[in-house]
Amino acid sequence: MEAVLHNPETWRPGRGKVGMASLIAMESFFFAGFIVAYLFYIGKSAVGPYPREVLELKPVLWNSAALISSSFTVIAAVRGLARGRMGAMRVWLLATILLGGWFLWGTWLEWRTLIWDRGLTIRTNLFGTTFYSLVGFHAFHVTVGLLALALFWVLALLGRLKPARDTLRFELVSWYWHFVDVVWIFVFTSVYIVGMRA
Repeated sequence: MEAVLHNPETWRPGRGKVGMASLIAMESFFFAGFIVAYLFYIGKSAVGPYPREVLELKPVLWNSAALISSSFTVIAAVRGLARGRMGAMRVWLLATILLGGWFLWGTWLEWRTLIWDRGLTIRTNLFGTTFYSLVGFHAFHVTVGLLALALFWVLALLGRLKPARDTLRFELVSWYWHFVDVVWIFVFTSVYIVGMRA
């Protein structure tokens, strides 16, 4: 029993898992900094507009539901690949990509309204600067995740994915996608719940 406990091969995680966990930890610190900055500067803009004057909760709730739902579809896609059910994997992965795309489209529509209809840009005031920095940083991460997922979807369509070889790689990409979803909960809470009441 003691020999098993001290055998590094029995307990050491793989390099891929350590690498993705390290990336997620590092990115978490970046997001924490953006969130703290946003919360610190709420209500400190010398001029408007202020969050409660320009932000709308209802459209963002739909976008958030789409993004959070995509965590469940990517889990189904990973399971499909692990079980060799490539048709199911492709369908669930496409659903994940479409839900993530819906979220990005919703973010673009919100920004278009804020910039052109309500005059809020990154230079308008402290709120504009911190809002676009935080939400834009998240949107960038969603875009990176979507590109990675789309790559796997194309490989699946071409028949280039093998369950034994590629399940772990795809699972690691799904970790990143879950991270993007979880971070959005904190961003949403800071910007649309706390921020609109400040």
